[in-house]
Amino acid sequence: MKSRVTPAQTIGPFFHGALCRGGDRGLAEPGSAGALQLRGRVLDGAGAPVGDALVELWQTDGRESGFARAATDEAGEYRVVARKLTGAALADGRRQAPHINVSLFARGLLHRLVTRIYFPEEVAANARDPLLASIADARLRARLIAQPAADGVGLRFDFVLQGERETPFLDV
Repeated sequence: MKSRVTPAQTIGPFFHGALCRGGDRGLAEPGSAGALQLRGRVLDGAGAPVGDALVELWQTDGRESGFARAATDEAGEYRVVARKLTGAALADGRRQAPHINVSLFARGLLHRLVTRIYFPEEVAANARDPLLASIADARLRARLIAQPAADGVGLRFDFVLQGERETPFLDV
């Protein structure tokens, strides 16, 4: 009998070699209107970097869409070129706040983790966003909002896989 190992059955490092390609690192072209740098780290529950994770990002406003993949380095760092699209309308007409959808893959995760990244300057839209509004704990909601990078270049969003500072992940 011949067996075939699938990504959900491996413990890595599968993602860098099999899924990342050079052109996958942006939701926008560098230097294009509205382009900004989005970067951060993927950390485990003890705060150690996850050096072989894959961050997959997707966004749409109903007219335009973007997709990117970024592998983490040994320090758990990822970076992509992103931009803010307007929030898409839901079937009932309510508008979502501008956001980026994220799937996170890493060694030891048998299934992807799903979350969102919201933009910090969209205070009013974030307050009305149906998903954010469904999270009762304000501290958890705040963990889904990117922060301006300390060096003033773009935005920062860290993913924490478990523990006290765990990123809120969606049950999809």
